[in-house]
Amino acid sequence: MSQFGKSDFPVENVRRYLEPGPIVLVSSAWRGKTNIMTMGWHTVMEFTPSLVGCMISAGNHSFEMIRRSRECVINLPTTALTDTVVGIGNTTGAEIDKFAEFGLTADPAEKVGAPLIRECHANFECILRDDALVGSYNFFIFEVVKAHVAEQPAHPQTLHYTGDGVFMLSGRIISKRELFRPEML
Repeated sequence: MSQFGKSDFPVENVRRYLEPGPIVLVSSAWRGKTNIMTMGWHTVMEFTPSLVGCMISAGNHSFEMIRRSRECVINLPTTALTDTVVGIGNTTGAEIDKFAEFGLTADPAEKVGAPLIRECHANFECILRDDALVGSYNFFIFEVVKAHVAEQPAHPQTLHYTGDGVFMLSGRIISKRELFRPEML
C-alpha cells in the first residue's frame, strides 16, 4: 500500500474507473438487415458539429454493417432496459433478429437508414464523419445529424459499465449553474 492509502491496480482493469459515459444501444442497417449492439466505449469529441467517437470491435457483427452503411443510431436506454442491454450484449445479430428477440420496436429514422429504438429515452442519428482510425483502432467518428429525446424525465437513470458484468447507475443530479462559465468551454 502506498503512502496515500492506495494499492497497485491491474492496468487492464482501469476501464472500471475511466469508462466515459452511459451504456448505449447502437442500431444499424445494411442490405435489408438490422442489428443492435451494446456499447460502453464512446466519447463526445466536439460540440459543433456534434461529433461522437466510438470503438466497435472488428469481431462484432455490427462492425461491417456500420462500416459499409456509414451510419447508425446511438440509442440511450434507461435502467428499465438493464436485462435487455445485457442480453443484446451477450448475443450476435449474425444468428438472431435482436429487435424480435428482445421485443424492441424499430422506428424509422429521419436522416439515416438505421432504425431508432422506440423504447430508449433518446436516439441520435449518426453519419460516419471520419473513418481514418477504423483500420488501425476500430475507432469510428460519427456526426450526430438528428436527435430525438423524451421530454420526461429530464435526467433519466442510465447504466455505466465497470467491467466483469458489473454496472453502476447514474447518481443524483446536482446543479452548479451559478458557478458555470460558458466562455471557458
